[in-house]
Amino acid sequence: MDFDLTPDQQDLRLAVRELAARFPDAYWAEQDEKAQFPWEFYEAFAAAGWLGIAIPEEYGGAGQGILEAALLLEEVAASGAGMNGASAMHLTIFGLNTLVKHGSEQQRRAVLPGAADGSLHVCFGVTEPDAGTDTTRISTFARREGDGYLVNGRKVWITKAGDAQKIVLIARTSPRDDAAPTAGMTLFLMDLQVPGVSLRAIPKLGRNAVASYEVLLDEVHVPLEARVGEEGQGFRYLLDGLNPERILLAHEALGIGRAAVRRAVRYANERVVFDRPIGQNQGIAFPLAEAVARLDAAELMARQAAWRYDRGLPCGREANMAKWLCADAGFQAADAAVQTHGGMGYAKEFHVERYFREARLLRLAPISQEMVLNYLSQHVLGLPRSY
Repeated sequence: MDFDLTPDQQDLRLAVRELAARFPDAYWAEQDEKAQFPWEFYEAFAAAGWLGIAIPEEYGGAGQGILEAALLLEEVAASGAGMNGASAMHLTIFGLNTLVKHGSEQQRRAVLPGAADGSLHVCFGVTEPDAGTDTTRISTFARREGDGYLVNGRKVWITKAGDAQKIVLIARTSPRDDAAPTAGMTLFLMDLQVPGVSLRAIPKLGRNAVASYEVLLDEVHVPLEARVGEEGQGFRYLLDGLNPERILLAHEALGIGRAAVRRAVRYANERVVFDRPIGQNQGIAFPLAEAVARLDAAELMARQAAWRYDRGLPCGREANMAKWLCADAGFQAADAAVQTHGGMGYAKEFHVERYFREARLLRLAPISQEMVLNYLSQHVLGLPRSY
């Protein structure tokens, strides 16, 4: 087996690393503290053409695969940008795959070129207060009315909604049927800055440079041409994006873990207590060594998942394992980095507390660690479904 990256992939990592280095930890700490979107960073990556890395060439992108997109986001996170940097670009880089696969030509022409050059922002509206993991329980409803639909409902944890012009929204177009719970849901590519839409930012623990919103929809008119694909097939379209999303977020978790270990090792070499660097003590050295071992092992699963996806091979097992392993390894590395710094690990000036907060998110989103284990228990081990 060949685990080496191609020369082009190695060049990609180096170029992204060099560009991301223009935005140091101090920049990200300020964006997080002020809860302001990192426009300078975003525009620099847009100007360099990185936002369109996975968008087809005919729509202004580079037409690369999930592995190239994952390497890009891993390098961004590893630079110290963490989830603030990765989340700023995540949805643009691969989230629009749903439109590529299922959108009309008109929709693709209207969205993809602008997303690739950074002029158009699109968010995704799936999660609801009473329908988190169980998407079949969403209550946002789109009823046919004249030349389109009228949409009513409420979405939560919608990343970038305040900066986006459009939202890919899933809503029910027919009531839930217990015999076929995934039927009757439809995807829409709708405008956000229209009457009937109101937003509320959600105060949160971390990743504050990229805000999350509650989106309220009150009799919002959506024209028929804004529907993505066929009515009632929205859930099936969403499933196409689950594995690539897990693969990307797995690599972002790796990046945060690498950044945390890098800072911890530096501190362990420089900090002297009892006339010796603290890194000479096994109590400090061993957790960091374990963190590297966990990150390296998780990376292999993430790379395999990406390799399989890009070749059209089944990868549900690998993508879910990668998400679980990388999220766990990234958080363990961030925790070890805080512990290495002792009391100063709680101080913002050393940045590891920010890595800790952001790494914790990846054990919750886009799917909890427990739901990954549910998937593996049922679909890999063949055990009875537990939920």
